[in-house]
Amino acid sequence: MTQGPPHKLVAGYRRFRSKSYPAERALYQSLSEGQKPHTLVIACSDSRVDPVHIFGAHPGDLFVVRNVANLVPQIDLDGGRHGVSAALEFAVERLAVEHVVVMGHGQCGGIEACAIGLDKLESQFLGPWLEPLQPARAEVIARVGEESLATVCDQMELLAVEHSVRRLHQFPFVTEAIRNRGMQLHGARFSIASGILEWMNADGVFVPVVP
Repeated sequence: MTQGPPHKLVAGYRRFRSKSYPAERALYQSLSEGQKPHTLVIACSDSRVDPVHIFGAHPGDLFVVRNVANLVPQIDLDGGRHGVSAALEFAVERLAVEHVVVMGHGQCGGIEACAIGLDKLESQFLGPWLEPLQPARAEVIARVGEESLATVCDQMELLAVEHSVRRLHQFPFVTEAIRNRGMQLHGARFSIASGILEWMNADGVFVPVVP
């Protein structure tokens, strides 16, 4: 049985209706007729990492899909329910976004769980979901070893983003949008502690964005 909304959510909604909504009433009214976001952001579900706040976006700017560890799984045509693939298809095909950004972040719990070892994770759903991180884990451990969990996680956060960006190319509608209308793919990582945003360049190197 459902219950009434939590107090904190109601209080937040009331602040929104008394302050934010009146200031942006005209924008919301125009958005009621349709949306035209310029960017799809695939981000982590982590409560500390909100793409809308990080990019200073307004309603209607970003189409956002969030999941544990900001993953783009490999394309799977088994007819199942694939949330990321569906959001990607909708954003690219229906909304014609100009950019797709895979945004990771520091201190990612999903990355850490995989770095420690999925065989140690007692979970019905999380373990299978994090399987696409295994190649990144293997590559990082081959490079730096297993002695420092912090180092493994740090490198995996970057490599996992790069791998997800690569997997975007498995979707035919993505490659068609890149070829036919110049849609661009990007990778990034946000540091919770410092607020620094790193952007992946064409060589796969992450470079801090100048504030």
